[in-house]
Amino acid sequence: MLRVQSLSSYYGNIQALKGISIHVGYGEIVTLLGANGAGKTTLLNSICGLITSRKGNIFFKDQDIINLSAEKIVRLGISQVSEGRQLFGELSVLDNLMLGSYLHRRNGKKQMQKKLENVFNIFPILKERQKQPAGTLSGGEQQMLAIGRALMAEPELLLLDEPSMGLAPKIVNEIFEIIKRLRDEQGTTILLVEQNVRVALKIADRGYVLETGRAVLEGTTEELLENKEVKRAYLGKGYKEIWE
Repeated sequence: MLRVQSLSSYYGNIQALKGISIHVGYGEIVTLLGANGAGKTTLLNSICGLITSRKGNIFFKDQDIINLSAEKIVRLGISQVSEGRQLFGELSVLDNLMLGSYLHRRNGKKQMQKKLENVFNIFPILKERQKQPAGTLSGGEQQMLAIGRALMAEPELLLLDEPSMGLAPKIVNEIFEIIKRLRDEQGTTILLVEQNVRVALKIADRGYVLETGRAVLEGTTEELLENKEVKRAYLGKGYKEIWE
C-alpha cells in the first residue's frame, strides 16, 4: 500500500530524513521504533504532505504523492493522528468528529451518519460524551476522539504518532486493543510511531528501527524481539513480558 523510497526531508537547512526507505503492505500494522530525534514523526509528516521532501518518492497504491498537498493526500485515503492529539478543546466531541469528515461533507447526511455510527460503535464512550467539550475529556477519551476524528475521513492507511503518550498503562492497553481491532475487523492498514516498544511490538506485524533519519534495521516482530541491539536499547531484561 505504501512505499517510501530514498526519501530526504529537511527542516530549513537541517536534514531530518537521509534517504530512508520503508514499505507497508495492505492490512499490515507496521511500527517505527527509535529514540527522540530519529526522524519518526518527520517521516509521518512527510507522508502526509505536511513537510516538503526534496528527494525520493512516496508511493501510495502505486501513485507518487510526494508533491501533493495534504488535502489531496487525505482525499486519497491517508489520515494521521498527530502526537498530542491536536483536538479543538472548546468544541464538542461531535463537532470534532464532524471536522474529520470535512473533505467529504458533500457526501450527504446518510453517509455522514453512517460514519458517525461506525465511530460510536468502536468508541461507545464518545457517543455518551458527544455534546461535551473535547477539552473536558480524560486523556484516554481524548485519544479515542483523535482516532475517531481520523476515521471519519474513511482512511485506508492510518498513521498514528505516539498514541500512548500521557496515558495510564490500563488505558494504553485499551487503546492498543482498539488499534488492533481496526486492522482485524475493518481492514485498516496502520503505520505506528510509539515509544512504548513493548505494546507496539505486541500488535505489530513488522517494524523498522530509525536512527538519525535512516532505517537501520527492519524485521518481523519476532526478528526484532530476538535482535540483541533491540533488546538492549528498547526492551531490557524483562522483554519476554511483552507477551504476558
